[in-house]
Amino acid sequence: MTNLNASMALGAAQPRSVSFAALDIRENPGLALASLSLRRGSAKPVPFGLHLPEPGHWVAEQGMAAFWVGLDQWMLEAKGRAEENFAADLKEASPDCTITEQTDGWIVFEIASRAGSTPVEALLSKLVNIDLAGFGPGRATRSGLEEMSCFVIRRSESHVAVMGARSFAGSLWHALETAAQRLDENVV
Repeated sequence: MTNLNASMALGAAQPRSVSFAALDIRENPGLALASLSLRRGSAKPVPFGLHLPEPGHWVAEQGMAAFWVGLDQWMLEAKGRAEENFAADLKEASPDCTITEQTDGWIVFEIASRAGSTPVEALLSKLVNIDLAGFGPGRATRSGLEEMSCFVIRRSESHVAVMGARSFAGSLWHALETAAQRLDENVV
């Protein structure tokens, strides 16, 4: 019988992480993802007590989060539940909606600053075309990043998540790490 070994999106047995002077970047393999779409005539649900956000926003509560991805569509996140059938639980909580499992289709990189918002904003300014003046905590948007489409989520002043297609996990990691390294070199 073939010996199957689980691996992260970047191919290693453990999630990748790297630290610089002010920034930490880490792969987040424990995040379960599922999309929720309203069906024609259905009411906007409140799955697990989470009020789905308006366009351009992200909300989080008790290990759950959601961000708007399109007209009557949201992506829901469940912290630490990637190995569970989160989509089935979401379907049970929102029976009048269309739910699609998304966990294995995406990679999420968490970027945190140990020096406030400035390093995170400096990194974002090098990578994405987002007006950072209006992109405070609780905001989320889709943006291009080096020819790749991704979602950028502002989890707090000093923490941002970048979510991209799992198929380009290596390229996305390279872009983030290279830009962070260049910022780090400019600080010294």
